[in-house]
Amino acid sequence: MAKHAGIARFTFNWGLATWRTLYCEGLKPNSLVLKKFFNNHVKPVYPWMKEPGICQKVTQYAFEHLGRAFGNFFSGRTSYPKFKKKGQHDSFTIDASGRPIPVGGSRLKLPTLGWVSTYEGLPHVTTKKFTISQEAGNWYISFTYEIEPKVTPKSLDFVGVDLGVKQLATLSSGLVIANPQALRKARQKLARLQRQLQRKLHGSQRDQRQKLRLAAAHQRVKNIRLDATHKATTYICKNHAVVAIEDLNVSGMMANHKLAGAVADANFSEFRRQIEYKAQRYGSCVVLVSRWYPSTQLCSNCGQQQPMSLNARVYECSACGFVADRDFNAAVNLAQYARVAKPSLDTEG
Repeated sequence: MAKHAGIARFTFNWGLATWRTLYCEGLKPNSLVLKKFFNNHVKPVYPWMKEPGICQKVTQYAFEHLGRAFGNFFSGRTSYPKFKKKGQHDSFTIDASGRPIPVGGSRLKLPTLGWVSTYEGLPHVTTKKFTISQEAGNWYISFTYEIEPKVTPKSLDFVGVDLGVKQLATLSSGLVIANPQALRKARQKLARLQRQLQRKLHGSQRDQRQKLRLAAAHQRVKNIRLDATHKATTYICKNHAVVAIEDLNVSGMMANHKLAGAVADANFSEFRRQIEYKAQRYGSCVVLVSRWYPSTQLCSNCGQQQPMSLNARVYECSACGFVADRDFNAAVNLAQYARVAKPSLDTEG
């Protein structure tokens, strides 16, 4: 698998370097032309790319990933593609020449690679390709397959979800979902592991082992954060027909160095992404509220708008005297916004 990841990395970097060279010369390259030239003139020069046990589909998907990276760049979704580095996000994609591949159980036969064992049992389905990646010394396999939506009974028609830093989410139903704050709790351990890494001789075996320890610690932080996000979004989409959530400017919030760490630990972008695809899976509807909607400043009882400072955690309405938690008041306003946006569901309920 390390050889396959190395071939995919070499192919991607060659394609990126050639693309940049051709573009500087006034040409308009594309991934299909580069792939054809690479297979006919470059791959024969490197015999290690055709060793026994190497799937030749690796280079094909490397060029597909390169074309997709430039497509995302030209459309403005991402920055300019970067060269891949060994040991950082190692991955490769293989298939069985378009034939469906059966999957199921804890053993899996990969094209060319042969039989491998998985830590967790896989669903009994069929797929067409696999993407294998390496993270913190462990190898992971991912694939896609079709599933049928599972429409679940809803306990509430409308719910507003106010995302926060101290609390992961506050619902208009009154439920508060705690934020595990995995990065903040692990910051001291990560700093210690980083200092230990700096003392190791670069390139030595101890240096490599320490890098794995540090990567494993970062992976644990990521897993804790994703676990909390998955549990929260699954509960919300399974039990609520219409989910109202703000369209936050996460990139702008990350630009503030005082908030970047807390915002990254709260996982705002991933929370919204999971809400959107899980709503389709469980038969819910998502209402994206504009980031300029004053959900925090509005009184959920009478509609009065008044300024709110960031350090004020309790909303006190100057018009009607309504008092409520700041986040809960904002969540109720989001739910009321959804009722106006989706009146048909409110009538049916």
